[in-house]
Amino acid sequence: MTTVDKSGDQKREESLADHPLTVGRFERYRQALESGGFPYRFDRSITASDLHAAHQGLKPEASTGVTETVAGRVMLRRSFGRLVFATLRDATGTIQLMANASDLGDAASQKFENVDLGDWVGATGEVVTTKRGELSIRVQDFVVLQPSLRPLPDKWHGLQDIEQRSRHRYVDLMVNDKSRAVALSRVAVIAELRRQFEKRGYIEVETPVLLPEATGALAKPFVTHHHALDMPMYLRIATELYLKRLVVGGFERVFEIGRIFRNEGIDASHNPEFTMLESYEAFADYLDILTMVEEIIASIAESVTGSTVVEYGDRRVDLTPPYRRARMTDLVAEAIGSPVDFEAPISRSREQAAQYDVEVDESWGHGKILDALFEALVADDLWQPTFVLDHPREISPLARTHRFEPHLTERFELFIAGSEYANAFSELNDPFDQRAQFEAQAAAREAGDNEAHPVDRDYLLALEYGLPPTGGLGIGVDRLVMLLTNQHHIRDVMLFPTLRPEL
Repeated sequence: MTTVDKSGDQKREESLADHPLTVGRFERYRQALESGGFPYRFDRSITASDLHAAHQGLKPEASTGVTETVAGRVMLRRSFGRLVFATLRDATGTIQLMANASDLGDAASQKFENVDLGDWVGATGEVVTTKRGELSIRVQDFVVLQPSLRPLPDKWHGLQDIEQRSRHRYVDLMVNDKSRAVALSRVAVIAELRRQFEKRGYIEVETPVLLPEATGALAKPFVTHHHALDMPMYLRIATELYLKRLVVGGFERVFEIGRIFRNEGIDASHNPEFTMLESYEAFADYLDILTMVEEIIASIAESVTGSTVVEYGDRRVDLTPPYRRARMTDLVAEAIGSPVDFEAPISRSREQAAQYDVEVDESWGHGKILDALFEALVADDLWQPTFVLDHPREISPLARTHRFEPHLTERFELFIAGSEYANAFSELNDPFDQRAQFEAQAAAREAGDNEAHPVDRDYLLALEYGLPPTGGLGIGVDRLVMLLTNQHHIRDVMLFPTLRPEL
C-alpha cells in the first residue's frame, strides 16, 4: 500500500532542530525517521465527499461491512481514554476517524494518540456510524504520511491577520473555510468565463508575456534584459495588440485569459500582476460587445452564486440585464452643472477641474481633464451596473473615432459598485489614424508620461494588411471574483498577492 522514504540524515535533523518547533513534534519526527521514515505514495480508495454520498441515511451505530482507505490532514482530535476521534480533511471535505485500542492494539493505539493536528494521515477501516450517527472510519490500520512540524493556528480563531493570511496562504487555506470557498469560486468564475466565450464560437489562444515593447494599454511596464539578444524586454501590460494581429490573420473570434503585469501601486483593487480576459470579434462593434458582456456577467453570477442579485458590502447589486447606459460627457456635465465643450478654450476645462479641486497637468487636453473629473466626481457613485460610453480620443488611442462625435471614441467601461470591471472598443483599424495616435503617445512619453503608448511598428504593419471591423473587450477577472464573493481587497481573491518582504 505504501513505499517508505528512509532518508533523514544528520544535517537535516540539525537544521530542523534550529526551528522554533515544539519539542514533542520534533522528537516524534526524529523517531519516525529513525524507524523507517515516511511513505513516498499512498493509495486511497475513496474521498470524503464520495464516502458521505455513498453512505447517506445510515442509522446511529451502524456497521456497513464496507472497508475503505482514506487520506488527509488531521484538523481536530478528541481523546476519551482508549477511544480517540480525529477529523480528517481532504480536498473534498471531512471524515471522522475512530480509533479504538481494542481494534488497534496498545502500541498502534499509542501511536495514533501521538498524531498531531496538521499531520497528514492515511487510514483503513470499516465504514460505521457513531452513537450520534456521525459517519466514521473505524481504524484498523493507519500511517502518518507526513507530520506537521509547526502547530496549526487556534481552531476557534483561525488565521485572522490579513497580511499573514496573504503571506502564508497555505496555512490560511488549511484553517479558513471562507478562504477555501473564495479560492474555489475563483476557479468557477474562470471556468464559466471560458465556457461562455467558447459557446459563442471564440477560440482560446496564448500570446507572448515577454515583449520587445510594452503595448496595448496606457500603463508603466516592468523592464528586464535578455542577455543572449542583449536587448531590453518588457512584461506585457495587455494582450490586445497580439490578439488583434490574430484577427488580421483570419482568426475571427479569439480570447485569452492570462496574467498582466503593470509596474504600479498596490491598493484594494490593484496588484502589480493580475488576471485579465481579453477578446476580439471580427465584424462587431462596441455595442455588440456591450450586449455580450451583460449576458456573460449575468450568466457567471448565476452559475457561481445561484442568482443575478449579489450582496457586496452592505448593499445589493442587481446583475440582471439590461444595464444602465450613460455617456461620460453627460455624467460629468450633470456632476459639474455645465455642459462639456471640446471646442471651448482649454482654460474652461481647467477652471472646471479647479472648481472641484481636481488636479490637472498643463499638458492635458479636454479629454484627460474630462476623465479626471469623471474619476473624481462620478465613478464612485456608480453602484448598479452602468455602461459608461464614448470616451475622449485623448485617453483612447486604440479605439475607433465615434461615427458621429469626432472628439470621442466608440468605447465603453462597465462600472459596478464604484469600480471598473470591463473596457471595450470598436477597434481602431485605420493604419494612418493609428500611426497618428501612436505618434501623439510617443510625444507624451518624450514629455515625461511613462504610461503613454510606444509606437508599435509591427502592429502598424499588421494593420496595413487589413483589420476588419472588430469589437474588443477586456474584463478584470480578479475584480469580478471580488464582486461575486463579497471581498473588498484584491489580495483576498488572489492566492499569492504581491507583498513587501518581511523584515
